[in-house]
Amino acid sequence: MSEELKGLIVNTKCECGHQNPVGTVLCEACGKPLADEAASQDILEMRYDGVARRSQKENPGVIDLVWNFFSSVKVAIYLIIMTTIGSMLGSIYPQESTFLNIDPSVYYKEEYGQLGHIYYLLGLSHTYTSWWFVLLLVMIGASLVICSLDRVLPLYKALSRQRVPKHMSFLTRQRVTLQTDVNNEGTAWVDRITPLIRKKGYRVRTDGGTLLAEKQRFSRWGPYVLHIGLIVFLLAVLARGLPGLHMDTHMGFQEGEPKQIPDTSYYLENDGFTVQFYSEEDLPDEFKGKGKVLPEKFETQAILYECEANCDLGQEPELKEVMRHQIEVNHPLNYNGLKAYQFDYDLTPTIISVSPTLVHADSGEEFGQFTLNIRNPERTYEVGPYTMTLKEKYSDFGLNAEGKPSNMSSSQNAPAFLFLIQGPDLPEDGVQYFYFPKQIDKERFQQDALNKQLGGGELRFNLEVGSMEDVELSQSTTYLNIRIDKAMPFVWVGAGIGMLGLVLGFYFQHRRIWLRVDDGKLTLGAHTNKNWFGLRKEISSILKQMDLEVDEKSLVNNGGSQE
Repeated sequence: MSEELKGLIVNTKCECGHQNPVGTVLCEACGKPLADEAASQDILEMRYDGVARRSQKENPGVIDLVWNFFSSVKVAIYLIIMTTIGSMLGSIYPQESTFLNIDPSVYYKEEYGQLGHIYYLLGLSHTYTSWWFVLLLVMIGASLVICSLDRVLPLYKALSRQRVPKHMSFLTRQRVTLQTDVNNEGTAWVDRITPLIRKKGYRVRTDGGTLLAEKQRFSRWGPYVLHIGLIVFLLAVLARGLPGLHMDTHMGFQEGEPKQIPDTSYYLENDGFTVQFYSEEDLPDEFKGKGKVLPEKFETQAILYECEANCDLGQEPELKEVMRHQIEVNHPLNYNGLKAYQFDYDLTPTIISVSPTLVHADSGEEFGQFTLNIRNPERTYEVGPYTMTLKEKYSDFGLNAEGKPSNMSSSQNAPAFLFLIQGPDLPEDGVQYFYFPKQIDKERFQQDALNKQLGGGELRFNLEVGSMEDVELSQSTTYLNIRIDKAMPFVWVGAGIGMLGLVLGFYFQHRRIWLRVDDGKLTLGAHTNKNWFGLRKEISSILKQMDLEVDEKSLVNNGGSQE
């Protein structure tokens, strides 16, 4: 129905006496069109059965205006288009999350030139976690909810309260209609046709010489079931951004050292790593004779622990073993939704701890020995008469642009420790001392010269490791892909509900037949949401059993299309 005709609806009380809400197109009781268009023979617009919706409310307030905005299908289409464009922009270059240990501010410019740098500056390198992309998803979800509520509640009300008798103009202005003489009493003729219609699967209700037959009404809820599925799907996708619900990260685990998995109470230990390489004879043909060393199989003996006490207190955690598993490629550890996949490995020995001896720099006098854990050092150490307090810990020591000590990354590439030594024959505030466990770092950063500078030109102490027995090494580091996705079951639930909605909407049709017999004259009207040809064929078959030969094409209203 045109907007001009809708505007003519002022008095919504029907001649049958039913008072309809403002915005109603067809009387909720008898189906009579409420606009002053008695002479019009246009096909009735049966969408939502002509019921009033909240978005048609007169004199809308602020909440109504917001409701009207999100209930608009046009707005929903614009939001989907904007989200699609955003997704396309996000796929031009790989997202930051697909890389390990990169500096995105440098990577995109070096790899993709100036366009890549602009891509990074615009924030497109993390499109799918950006505020504007998440906002678009939230707005689409709000649109789905409000669109559905604005239509499904009035439609349910209209369909559940259908009256059998319908106004004559309601029947004659359906897309499928018929008027003919039957030369029979109305009630008797309706009683005869009722069982024939029921054989076609219709639910039939009669009222004297009138009849309403209906089947597969559930198909009308297909689009709204689909909306529910999409809403569940969107909520699950958004929930993946919440801490603890989703994780997809790569971690290195040194042999023999339990390491906490971030944002969880779980610790995982590499209890032993083995790798088996191809022999020259077993190498694939394309690699033979090229000096390639390829792993045939590598696996991690993993132990998973759960922290039971001292988990967040900076103390030694109390761990309980919950699972052991041999992790191989495509055979991950899987425990309560946490999965650890074999990803890579490094066979370079790594220092776990050292046990240096505190020695006087001039006399060589030894004051005592202590054990320094590289990753988790203690705060203070008592070494003979001296107290060593850890002031700074550097996992990857370096000098910044100003020449000051700085942590260059979180990787244990060049561990360094700055101690404050206090005790006899020292200033009251003690002296500072830099210690580099790796010999190569001692030479590279000139440990003795650095400590002389800290001591005002005097080197008072040295930390020395007597033999390799004082060094604990990890013979391997295994790299695992840690995944947690507690929201994924809800993603599948949403997808399943959406698929059910598609099946309901595409493979079933809501069909209704209304008829009335007045003084021996039959008036029939019918409506379906799809497959008009099938509906006309079905009606023609029923009428034929009533000794009424009706051509299917003659059932098409002149105001309707012929498909």
